[in-house]
Amino acid sequence: MSGDTTGAAAPMVRFRSVTKRYGELTVLDHLDLDVETNERVAIIGPSGSGKSTLLRVLMTLERIDSGVIEVDGEPLTHMEQNGRLVPADRRHLRRMRGKIGMVFQHFNLFPHMTALENCIEAPIHVLGLSRHEATERASELLTMVGLADKRDAFPSQLSGGQQQRVAIARALAMRPKVMLFDEVTSALDPELTSEVLNVIRQLAEAHNLTMLMVTHQMGFAKEFADRICFFDQGRIAEQGGPEQIFSEPRNERTRAFLRAVLEAT
Repeated sequence: MSGDTTGAAAPMVRFRSVTKRYGELTVLDHLDLDVETNERVAIIGPSGSGKSTLLRVLMTLERIDSGVIEVDGEPLTHMEQNGRLVPADRRHLRRMRGKIGMVFQHFNLFPHMTALENCIEAPIHVLGLSRHEATERASELLTMVGLADKRDAFPSQLSGGQQQRVAIARALAMRPKVMLFDEVTSALDPELTSEVLNVIRQLAEAHNLTMLMVTHQMGFAKEFADRICFFDQGRIAEQGGPEQIFSEPRNERTRAFLRAVLEAT
């Protein structure tokens, strides 16, 4: 785990007793989690255990019911006013969202825009970059993900793997401090999966980014992550380094889950 060298720096992401419910169903149950600056965390666990909800509340796509989330030392969905926390206003939320980039399972590209246009839209309208600056930044990123020659292609003209790489470039164009990946390969064929995972590998090496990845790709999680968190019923049932989790899991639920996943592959 890497952190700031200026003493006891706050974690880049902190969940403190965060609860999220859908009606009677508790999806995150008083969750506590700290993620250090530049740490890479893989989140694994059965369906319905709260993994994707964790990312969605970080992106403020879902509202939490209780607890506090902090990003880069500041409350995410609240703000300080007269010494106490109150629900954040739109301006605060927008500023905090700018620190976080997310890549979704189903790409979520704008179908009527080219790869380049998908990547310059938010930097121009949210960050206030000029079209020239945004285009330069997007061109660099599309080159980095191996798609310099596809900048004028529309999503319908790209393979699933290429669309996912555009989605990664689009998220990076906002210069986030935290990158979230939600099952980014689950809609792809095995061959396309490896091309997307290679881009994420390069990204991890080239950029100082805090990364949280929800994945069923156990081999990649083992190689990519500094820490594995196994989720069960809205809580972290076990966490540790990849070697420990995959070789000597201590929790029976973790052992049963990994057995089932490995037998299915």
